[in-house]
Amino acid sequence: MPKQVLRRLAPMPGDWEHAGLSSIGIHRGIRAMKAAVFREVGSPLEIEDVAISKPGPREVLVRTAAAGVCHSDLHFVEGLYPTQVPIVLGHESSGVVEAVGDDVSYVKPGDHVITCLSVFCGHCEECLTGHMSLCSSAEVRRGPDEDPRISKDDQPVFQFANLSSFAEQMLIHEHALVKIREDMPLDRAALIGCGVTTGVGSVFHTAAVEPGSTVAVIGCGGVGLSCINGAAIAGAARIFAIDTVPSKLDMAREFGATDVVNAAEGDVVDQIRDLTGGGVQYAFEAIGLKATTEQAFSMLRPGGAATIIGMIPVGVKVELTGSAFLQEKKIQGSMMGSNRFRVDMPRFIDFYLQGKLHLDQMISKRIGLDQINEAFTDMKSGSVARSVIVFDD
Repeated sequence: MPKQVLRRLAPMPGDWEHAGLSSIGIHRGIRAMKAAVFREVGSPLEIEDVAISKPGPREVLVRTAAAGVCHSDLHFVEGLYPTQVPIVLGHESSGVVEAVGDDVSYVKPGDHVITCLSVFCGHCEECLTGHMSLCSSAEVRRGPDEDPRISKDDQPVFQFANLSSFAEQMLIHEHALVKIREDMPLDRAALIGCGVTTGVGSVFHTAAVEPGSTVAVIGCGGVGLSCINGAAIAGAARIFAIDTVPSKLDMAREFGATDVVNAAEGDVVDQIRDLTGGGVQYAFEAIGLKATTEQAFSMLRPGGAATIIGMIPVGVKVELTGSAFLQEKKIQGSMMGSNRFRVDMPRFIDFYLQGKLHLDQMISKRIGLDQINEAFTDMKSGSVARSVIVFDD
């Protein structure tokens, strides 16, 4: 069993009223913390002292243990997706509960948790029909007339994906986390909060890959590797990993790929069709580009399904050959792996501890919060699968 790291079994002592920031006027009291704040598109994130509010009803304060640096964060830094600023980014994280607000019964101080951006209300149409990852209820965040969860100099700092995990602490709705077993290393648990759930969940839930089937995954970053790993667990007979970086293709074999295809060495659709005798039954796009999305659809055999996991930039349109639909080829999106995270994530932890889910190999670097901009540079170079920010005890 892997050695446990980053364990915190008791809440950090502290008092919001004596944090030295009470003058900004948040009536519930505040506490100081460090966070990486994004203020302008194309500019580096700045490590700043900000204030975090005391938990209100149904809110949980989590001391962050680890936070993965995900490509989705980079999309907002580069302006491919709009967001309000200033904002604390980060959404793939684990930690330890430090305090809970009124009406919280699911967790208590000292519990180990994974956060998830698929925060759910539990009673809207999406939740009640089993599509909790599509819940968009406003009640899981504070309203405009309430004190902000994060602030600086009496001004709100926006919360990303209802989480903001590039910070020493997170103040979140109780439905944005899942309690986990304490023998799970928290740095690896953080990966389950987004990349692993997105990749594995898209295989299990969105596409429902069948044992013995053929699968192609375009893009071997953290999400793509998780997709490959999920396809192997699901029992796919052949799993084709597609990328242009040889080191990523080598890593894909460790995660369960049976074949690798270098997209720089010829038309990738032709290569897949030649290798399979006509195409794959399931294709996954894990980059977020127009060209690779179209390739995923084109490499399907009749009756196949292409699942788009990557975040295609706002405004980009995808072109498909209409006659292909007569062969019952399908294309679909996937939001966070169509997850039911309070059920899925504990199962993924069991897979890891049984040696089936390969989280150790996914962490390329462990870094401090002050290295966040270097992590984005590494990501753009394609040299890492995942950098994980590890917070000191």
